[in-house]
Parts: sequence; C-alpha cells; structure tokens
Amino acid sequence: MDEFIAELKEIDSPTLANAIELLEVRDRTEGYVDLSLRCLLPQLGTMVGYAVTAAMDTTSPGPSPTDRRVLQLWRAVEAAPRPSVLVFQEVGSRPEIGCHGGDVMATVARRLGCVGMVSDSGLRDAAEVLEVGLHLFARGLVVSHGNFAVRDVGVPVEVAGLRIKPGDLLHGDVNGLLKVPPELRGRLAEVVERIRSAESATKGAVEDAAVFGPDELDALFGSRG
Repeated sequence: MDEFIAELKEIDSPTLANAIELLEVRDRTEGYVDLSLRCLLPQLGTMVGYAVTAAMDTTSPGPSPTDRRVLQLWRAVEAAPRPSVLVFQEVGSRPEIGCHGGDVMATVARRLGCVGMVSDSGLRDAAEVLEVGLHLFARGLVVSHGNFAVRDVGVPVEVAGLRIKPGDLLHGDVNGLLKVPPELRGRLAEVVERIRSAESATKGAVEDAAVFGPDELDALFGSRG
C-alpha cells in the first residue's frame, strides 16, 4: 500500500480537515460534503481511495433498460489506481428513491480493488456489504435497485455539494467525507503532529486549571473579538 494512503487511514477526517486548513490550499468552506451524506457502516473505520465516477439513472420509469455501460464501469475500476472508491450521482428525476448498489455490486467492486461506494442517492444490503467489508456513504438505505442504468462513466459528478472528478483522492469516516489535496503528500505526519500537540496542550490547560471561566479562556486563546 502507498505510504501516503497508509498514513491517511490512521487519521480521522476532522483532524485531516484541520491539517488541510493549515496548508491554506483551499477555502475553509470547500472540499467536503454537506450534512446529507451519511456514513452507513461506521464500524469499518476510515475509507481512503481514488474516485471512479459514474452518472446513474435508477429512477426513470419504463421498461427495464438494457445497458452494457456497467461493463464500462467495471473496466474503469480495474484500470483505476488502487485503492479505488466508486462515486455515483443520480441523474434520474427522483434521487430520493435511487439506489446505486448492494451486496453484488460490493462483491464485484471489492474483487477489483475498490474499498467503498459513495452515492448522492441510496444504497442497500447494509448487513451483507458489511460482511464484504466495503465502506458505504449515501443519503440512506433503499430496498429496491429501481430501474438500474449506468449513463456515463469517468465524468465529474456532484455528491452532497462536493464536486468530484475521476482520480480525486477521498477520505471518509463517521464524521463525513472530504477530498485530499495533493499538497498534503509528504507533509501529512508533520502537520498532523502539530495539530494533535496543540489540541492536547489546549485541552490539558482547560482541564488542569484551578480556576476556569471566560477570563481564563481569553488568556488561553487570546481575544478574537
């Protein structure tokens, strides 16, 4: 496993977000998903992988589609850097009932080097996918796969307010999901150590203070207006 990927797997997403802030490579309000995306299998810990993207339509009514673009999707996963993460955007009219994968998809994906599925809509078969060991991030769980069709592969998609391109490095856990900027490579350990040391010192000062209140807090942090 790539050393950088291994380092990332040992870090929680909020600490990683703080490390990215210190580098000042993007605005602090960018680069992460909104509240609508849920980590459905938090017991699996941290997910790190490179995005393989697809536009999906699972909610348009009509006859069951015959679409061999799903094979194109699997070829993209096979060709992607490992570990990979499948990232789906629903382009049908009813994303609130969409479903982009379950245990069969998870089993195939895992065999091809994928570690997770991310959907702006729904996923299913949570218990079975947990046994496979694949991370799931979605708006929620849906019982039916609907009218499953792959519309496009390898295109930019948007999930929970985050624009994701093929090859973007993603990091997610129970706290959420974010994109990892390339500028962090080679600096991660140093920046994370600075953050953890500063937070530990601050919490220690708060817990150990004989007297503590707003004045002591002001002395600790300095006035921020």
